[in-house]
Amino acid sequence: MSSAAEIELKPFIRSIPDFPKPGILFRDITPLLASPQAMKATIRYLSEAVRNRDVQMIAAAEARGFLFAAPLAIELNVGLVPIRKPGKLPSDTISHSYTLEYGTDTLEMHKDAIAPGTRVLVVDDLLATGGTVEACCRLIEKAGGIVVGCAFVIELTDLKGAERLARYHPVSLIKFSGK
Repeated sequence: MSSAAEIELKPFIRSIPDFPKPGILFRDITPLLASPQAMKATIRYLSEAVRNRDVQMIAAAEARGFLFAAPLAIELNVGLVPIRKPGKLPSDTISHSYTLEYGTDTLEMHKDAIAPGTRVLVVDDLLATGGTVEACCRLIEKAGGIVVGCAFVIELTDLKGAERLARYHPVSLIKFSGK
């Protein structure tokens, strides 16, 4: 990424203290989404980071992951599989439940979305603890897909999500540590 048209993405991420609750420093992607140049660069940088993984399909969990997964799928000329909360998909689904700090959650995907052996890249806007994306990976594997990686725009390094997802070789464009 050494072209003259290289854009530094970090300045397009707004930090909002105490949102959604006190003590949280929220990393807001809205300024990045508002800039066509930053969005184009984001998709280009993501595609460069994963192009050698022989991706056949992209999967993303709702909702912000869809914002980056769709243009990346177009850039890589592959399809997109939406992974959603229960009851949001209209056809037969498979599901995966996973544990959160205080309870459980479930994700669903259409049964026929991924053929066995399909090489799938999981995309999301932000990597924190990695729990949701790990659940996406397990769901893809349950369907017989092969997770060839996980790609993120932002990584919060202090939360160690990359370590949790290490077997899926995560990449992220912007890293934040601490406050």
